[in-house]
Amino acid sequence: MDLVGQSTSLETFAGILDGAAIVEHCRRAHSVAQYRDWLADPDAAIWIAESAHANAPAGYAVVARPQLPGADAARDLELKRIYLLSRFHGGGTGKQLLRQAVEFVTAAGAARLLLGVYSGNEAAIGFYLRQGFVHLTHRQFNVGGRMYDDYVLSLTLSS
Repeated sequence: MDLVGQSTSLETFAGILDGAAIVEHCRRAHSVAQYRDWLADPDAAIWIAESAHANAPAGYAVVARPQLPGADAARDLELKRIYLLSRFHGGGTGKQLLRQAVEFVTAAGAARLLLGVYSGNEAAIGFYLRQGFVHLTHRQFNVGGRMYDDYVLSLTLSS
């Protein structure tokens, strides 16, 4: 799991973030311990997408308790990660991962699914907006001592 997380993060942010900063961020944010914690948390869930032909990991999604501005810890859950290797973009796998996350969050009784997305990631923002997310607020995200702007998006779930 940590390898998929590191690979997709590097692919997404290499060239945007400083080289040493992205490597350190990947090491910390995608540690085995982090994924172990999520797997042990009854409020969290992880899905892995595999390539159809080789059963190799192609991407993943993680939902857990929210740690975002504007979050209501009693009513919301957060899409912590949803990444696909670029060669799998556009084939419906991202929508499938998001659908599974929404089903989990709905079954958990949450009112909203929140996420943070880098403000410069236009492709991801467009994907989320097409899926019904709306802008809630923003936050700044520190990687390697440099601040980056994220949008916090929200999807209101029907009960």
